[in-house]
Amino acid sequence: MKVTCLQENLAKGLGIVTRAVSPRNVLPVLGNVLLATEEGRLKLAATNLEIGITYWVGTKVEDEGSITVPARTLLDFVNTLPNEKIHMTLDSRRQSLNLKCESFTSDIKGVDAQEFPVLPSAAVGEGLSLNVVDLREMITQTTIAAATDDTRPVLTGVLVRLDGDQLTLAAADGFRLSMRNSKLSAPVHESVSVIIPARALSELARLVGDQDDMVWMVLPTGRGQAVFRLKDAELSSSLIDGTFPDFQPIIPRSYNTRAVVSTAQFLKACKAADIFARQASHSARITVTPGAESLPGKLQVNATAAETGAGETVIDATVEGPAIEIAFNVKYLVDVLTVVNTPNVALETTGPASPGVVRPVGRDDFIHVIMPMHLGK
Repeated sequence: MKVTCLQENLAKGLGIVTRAVSPRNVLPVLGNVLLATEEGRLKLAATNLEIGITYWVGTKVEDEGSITVPARTLLDFVNTLPNEKIHMTLDSRRQSLNLKCESFTSDIKGVDAQEFPVLPSAAVGEGLSLNVVDLREMITQTTIAAATDDTRPVLTGVLVRLDGDQLTLAAADGFRLSMRNSKLSAPVHESVSVIIPARALSELARLVGDQDDMVWMVLPTGRGQAVFRLKDAELSSSLIDGTFPDFQPIIPRSYNTRAVVSTAQFLKACKAADIFARQASHSARITVTPGAESLPGKLQVNATAAETGAGETVIDATVEGPAIEIAFNVKYLVDVLTVVNTPNVALETTGPASPGVVRPVGRDDFIHVIMPMHLGK
């Protein structure tokens, strides 16, 4: 293998794929990144056997070849190089990769590419096309509710459901539920439901970045995997076995009290409350009071910590229904308000012991349900 590419392009590609490298690997080759020539470009790939990321770098290819080298070593070295051309040459007999860039030279020992796991692949235009903007937003609005411990593996994933012309993503950790719908550009022939690890989808959202190209999703038959293909990158993920809980029954169908507030003001109020609430299991008291005559209603966020004191913020609200007091994990409120992208948000409640619902005002494609906490004296 003999190739030449720009340092900034190689550094970008390595920064993307090495996110799939686990710091603790049973197999040494899983700590490596694959470099292989493919159709006039340099393919970079890394995997931890659960998530695989592939990225193609524009390259001048003089000789074909492939090798795997330690991911961290290669990334760190390339990041120190000047933004000039990097010349890479493989010594296949010694399984060593030589890099030259201006006055910098290195020889990095590698492992035969034949030992690297084969990653599932898909071509651009193959499978189901997804709008990048919608997909990125859907992922950020649902992964916040996925569980972070492995007690119940299915809860660490996001349910991805395809039904007719509807795409639904849902995640729940037992304390909150986030569900987001979007319309597909073309209906699917049969309904499909799979559970994809939340971490894999978060990496996909990071991978698509600010680009506006389409993403193609493929679910290879019988492989237990999902593949997402972009123009210059690809992400594959193992699916999570199991049945996702039926979440529809826990979504309240009505409310007694509804408060509409500024999303930005509510977010600031919750962040301020969490400074004190984090010492009390993040518990904060939400008090909603209807307006009187020409005066607006109020929403008050209050948190108290025995050691540090208390914080209280009152913001104007448009209130329907009677006054109510309810306690929530304010960190959960911060999480959801951060991903609500409408100027105003609604908080709907039926009682202090019932779930609260957060909805963006003016949109009906996103709903977030939060279980209440004990309302102390």
